[in-house]
Amino acid sequence: MNIEISKDIEKYQETVAMGLTAKQLVFSAAAVLAGGTVVLCLYHHIGLTASTYIAMPAVAPIALGGFYSYNGMGFYEVMGRKMRFLTGNWTLIYVSTEGEQVIRNLQASGSKKSKR
Repeated sequence: MNIEISKDIEKYQETVAMGLTAKQLVFSAAAVLAGGTVVLCLYHHIGLTASTYIAMPAVAPIALGGFYSYNGMGFYEVMGRKMRFLTGNWTLIYVSTEGEQVIRNLQASGSKKSKR
């Protein structure tokens, strides 16, 4: 009998149902519920195809919350950091300390030293 054990023990995930972790199962159920609600509410007004296309932007962030991971951070943490870096950074202003007068003074002092 040969049992394979993952060498990276930190990446081991305990599955709850159908190979999904508890977090993935909860977020996928929430995504299906949100998508189904949007489709059922809009189906009679605009049709099945259009209501499905409208439901996708509502479903995608919910599903990504359970499945997406980047450097150990979840989807909401990654997107929160991206939004904070996008909107929260101050504009860096560069002010030159080497104006014309400073350069002339440096050239004048340099020419005085070279004459000596």
